[in-house]
Amino acid sequence: MNFDLDLVVRSFPLLLLGAGVTVQITAVSVSVGLLIGMIVGIARLSKTWIIKALAAVYVDFIRGTPLLVQIFLIYFALPIVLGTRIDPFIAAITACSINSGAYVAEIFRGGIQSIDKGQMEAGRSLGLTWRQTMQHIILPQAFKRIIPPLGNEFIAMMKDSSLVSVIGFEELTRRGQLIIARTYGSFEIWLSVAFIYLIMTFTISRLVDYLERRYKIDDKH
Repeated sequence: MNFDLDLVVRSFPLLLLGAGVTVQITAVSVSVGLLIGMIVGIARLSKTWIIKALAAVYVDFIRGTPLLVQIFLIYFALPIVLGTRIDPFIAAITACSINSGAYVAEIFRGGIQSIDKGQMEAGRSLGLTWRQTMQHIILPQAFKRIIPPLGNEFIAMMKDSSLVSVIGFEELTRRGQLIIARTYGSFEIWLSVAFIYLIMTFTISRLVDYLERRYKIDDKH
């Protein structure tokens, strides 16, 4: 079998465009998921049982079903209820954000619970409300501790975003499929796709390591 290097060189610009879309989907999804996860994570610790129960149902349902099924529900099933078609980009972002939010919620819940309860008591004794104590004392400390798992979630979502190719959205994996359909260069293209994913995930993991070291250094001063 001959390796067609020329095919790789010619296809690389198109694959890089797809990689840019993959990064965009991941960044938006994890950013929205971060907001959802923080709210749901705090709700999971609520003393109001209905809020706690609703948050638990959301987390259990999303974590208990595949992302692929969630994409299908939003892109194919939801339009039947709404009576209108959903744009593939909106469907992809929505599904990935909701999925990421459930995992981030558990990350936040674990991070908050890892903070000594005395921190909350100290904040309340200083006259701060529960919300102010959470915002200014608990969450900043918890955030430093959840950087590694948040980085892992970003990497996981970057790889899982390839699933949106099933609804025709042209991210990296879909671009690879289209090039292969035209050139039949399966080995060269899939190897290139894998290499690009490796570079992206390696870069993110190094950035997470840097942030983790930096916050540890700041804590010592």
